[in-house]
Amino acid sequence: MRPFLLVSCLLAGAPSARAVEPETPAVRARDLGVPFAFGAPGRWNAITDVPGVEVGHETLVRGEAVRTGVTVVLPRGRGEGARTPCFGAIFSLNGNGEMTGAHWVRESGIVEGPIALTNTNAVGVVRDAIIEYAARRWPPAGTGWTVWSLPIVAETWDGTLNDIYGRHVKAEHLAAAMGAAAPGPVAEGGVGGGTGMVCYGFKGGIGTASRVLPAGQGGYTLGVLVQANHGRRPQLLIGGLPVGLELREGREGGEETGSIIIVVGTDAPLLPHQLERLARRAALGLARTGGVAGNGSGDIFIAFSTANPEVAEAAKLITVAMLPNDRMDPIFEATVGATEEAIVNALVAGRTTHGYGGRTVLGLPHDRLRQILERHGRLAVGR
Repeated sequence: MRPFLLVSCLLAGAPSARAVEPETPAVRARDLGVPFAFGAPGRWNAITDVPGVEVGHETLVRGEAVRTGVTVVLPRGRGEGARTPCFGAIFSLNGNGEMTGAHWVRESGIVEGPIALTNTNAVGVVRDAIIEYAARRWPPAGTGWTVWSLPIVAETWDGTLNDIYGRHVKAEHLAAAMGAAAPGPVAEGGVGGGTGMVCYGFKGGIGTASRVLPAGQGGYTLGVLVQANHGRRPQLLIGGLPVGLELREGREGGEETGSIIIVVGTDAPLLPHQLERLARRAALGLARTGGVAGNGSGDIFIAFSTANPEVAEAAKLITVAMLPNDRMDPIFEATVGATEEAIVNALVAGRTTHGYGGRTVLGLPHDRLRQILERHGRLAVGR
């Protein structure tokens, strides 16, 4: 669980409460002895292990009603490199959700600008705010054209803990998330776009993880970031065990109506069709935690590669590098493993949260989880 200090003191009428993030997380899934497969993580065990990738959050917590925010993933950071597109692809496992800009990603195989995550009712505001941000930073030429004219903004619904119809996310919150974007460790759980999210009946939100391939497999880095707001308690699997069947406190029934957004980034030289193959493999990582992509769930995944920096060059023929398809199995495994771990990290970081309408969502109990893992011989030691 990553603690954070809410400034502005949660005063009524305060414009927002910003999360001040520590440099390193206090407890993550591996610290609790959760076993994970498919390779070794990078330095931060985060999507920011992919060179150049930055993540920023703006967290809004105010009174009882406001539990929401914005998270941005910048494939090439927020410096001048932000204007350089990447190869990318999208996969929808179940489409009861929204990701703006998706048609152009499919058509062009290009990801441009930030990938923003927020709540369902804030998608339009954040989309417009990205255009405004780009126009201020890089004023359009005489043609009126500017960068990031088809922004990528994805959502999950936080109306259990947040007054989602209060429309609390504003343009300045996107700008703040962009300004906070940085490499290094990434805050998880109830931060940014994940502030009001619920996962398998526990507090969910933002989670991240990474894998670094051995030198003999190319030495590439792959990272995943999720906004986890999906699943029913009985479905939850951790370490291959039906943990959700044992942890019954605060358990709710009913159909699944949540969603998950998964962002996969890598420095491996992959073309758009190969990145779509990666995005599809994220579904297998989701399944390893018990996800089934119910009818009411928006499970939309996006993948990008930071290799091939000349993908948008228009004045000459472009030479690109491509990893042979026969060498992609380790990348597939890394995607599955990092996705599973990112989701569990989101759960581990979630704290019991009180929110809109007096509702409370419990955080995953760390001690009980360890007991279950140990009882079944699944507790990883020395991790």
